[in-house]
Amino acid sequence: MGTIALEGLEFFSYHGFYDEEQKIGNKYSVDIVVTADFSEAARRDRLSATVNYEDLYRITAGVMKQPARLLEHIAHQIIQEIRGKYTDLQAVEVSVSKFNPPIGGVCHRAKITLKE
Repeated sequence: MGTIALEGLEFFSYHGFYDEEQKIGNKYSVDIVVTADFSEAARRDRLSATVNYEDLYRITAGVMKQPARLLEHIAHQIIQEIRGKYTDLQAVEVSVSKFNPPIGGVCHRAKITLKE
């Protein structure tokens, strides 16, 4: 087993519980970790035997373009789309962070993590 991770993917998107957040937008960060058997890719040195991280980025970018109320929903959508493309993964973990969330005080970012 092994992992492939993309860390610190950044997007400016229009998500948020409040309507105002969906109008003005905000900066978000996404981290992805996929777990699978990469032994064939390691032996054969073939991209076709592994998870292409360009695909992971494209999937994430597509989800980030669709407005959502909750970070949990964003992470769930990313996981579902990754699993739709790569059906043999043991686990997919996605963290989504919102910078400067509107909580009434100082907070660098709010972050959720889902693993399925």
